[in-house]
Amino acid sequence: MTDARQHSPSAERNGAPILAVLREALPATGRVLEIASGTGEHAVLFAGALPGLDWQPSDADPEARASIASWSAHAGLPNLRAPLALDVHRPDWGVETLDAVVCINMIHIAPWSATQALFVGASRRLAEGGVLYLYGPYKRGGAHTAPSNEAFDQWLKSRNLEWGVRDMAAVVALGAALGLACEEPIAMPANNFSLVFRKPAGRGKADAAT
Repeated sequence: MTDARQHSPSAERNGAPILAVLREALPATGRVLEIASGTGEHAVLFAGALPGLDWQPSDADPEARASIASWSAHAGLPNLRAPLALDVHRPDWGVETLDAVVCINMIHIAPWSATQALFVGASRRLAEGGVLYLYGPYKRGGAHTAPSNEAFDQWLKSRNLEWGVRDMAAVVALGAALGLACEEPIAMPANNFSLVFRKPAGRGKADAAT
């Protein structure tokens, strides 16, 4: 098999801090869908460190999926599945009931409609007590938390006016409207945050879809 592995310096830097949060936030066993898995380095790290979880990576980009598949083949982990071709805007994600959804550094490099679709899709598929985990930069109270984030936001908008660093309150409100309650935000290195949303017990798939 051709080695199509790509390398992301940011994935190497933030993998360990994110894993520390996931160890506490995710269930010990169950099925996890990682959306926008990118190079696949995170998928290998997390699946290897959390062997009780059935880890399903995905990405809309075929080159990313090739990299994920190559990393997966190299690692040979029994709980790491082949990557799905997944666009959150599409109603069929190729999976049904999930115990967790993990999405790292996606919502700012996509239109707001992708964030909305992410939350709708997750709310419909998460089992009771299920987790939606997000990682990335956020504005708080409409203001950037660091000059570097403001510069990053300007760079994103220069590439696509629909992209940009999201306001945390808007993201939390989106989750609340769909029955996903956000826990206390967790400050992360490099002016990023982890947001952990949970689907309360007693709120089934039919409820979340309404």
